[in-house]
Amino acid sequence: MKRHSKFLFALICYAMLTCNHLGAQARQSIILATTTSTQDSGLLDVLIPIFEKQSGYLVKTIAVGSGQAMAMGKRGEADVLLVHSPTAEEQFVREGFGSNRRLVMHNDFVIVGLESDPAGIKSTKDCADAFRRIANSKALFYSRGDESGTHALEKKIWELASIVPTNDWYKETGTGMGQTLAVTAEKKGYTLTDRGTYLSLEKTLNLAILSQGDPILKNIYHVIEVNPDKFPKANSIGAKQFADFCVSETTQKLIAVFGVDKYGSPLFFPSALPVK
Repeated sequence: MKRHSKFLFALICYAMLTCNHLGAQARQSIILATTTSTQDSGLLDVLIPIFEKQSGYLVKTIAVGSGQAMAMGKRGEADVLLVHSPTAEEQFVREGFGSNRRLVMHNDFVIVGLESDPAGIKSTKDCADAFRRIANSKALFYSRGDESGTHALEKKIWELASIVPTNDWYKETGTGMGQTLAVTAEKKGYTLTDRGTYLSLEKTLNLAILSQGDPILKNIYHVIEVNPDKFPKANSIGAKQFADFCVSETTQKLIAVFGVDKYGSPLFFPSALPVK
């Protein structure tokens, strides 16, 4: 009987130690829900290893559209978000799902297509006019169709153009930016893309930037911590450390030069603070 009691006691102690160890492991990781553009451009491949080394946290990255990233946040399935859909972000914070929304960086969106430009959009900087020309010519247009920040802006531009796109020439890929660009190139169509992802994949695509410069095409990224008051199990400490890292002077300087050596210009521009 004593031997049985000792064995049971040892088993309980082992179980407690194991649970504590697993709990410590869980506390040492954070879940980042972000956009495919930060992943496809290669920016996260540079930033995350530095953060992991500095903080000791393991970052589990889930790259989806901004809409899907915020949906994860609303379910408490992420600790921190790095997204680019300002209107949806404001609602996300207003509804109490996120806190401490901070500006990180920006670039811009561009409309790309074949150099031959069958819809004739190269002569306009007005993106609504460019979309109108694509629709009138019935040229193929590929949408992400995934409720991402890019998709949200695209729908806004169609609305400004007073056009409801139809299925005969308008196609939805349901995929991220990199894959949508690949399909657009293969099918010889047009699409709306962030400049960073386009530049990072330009050599593999037979697509050119045809319309750019409209103020509405500015692409702004924010980091948002999931609200621990709504989701007590969220790793709020790790989320804050990652958010602080994103807006730190060192990280902002890294963002300022990312892509310059390879593409001749940065893929993103730091927005959190002046970079000297």
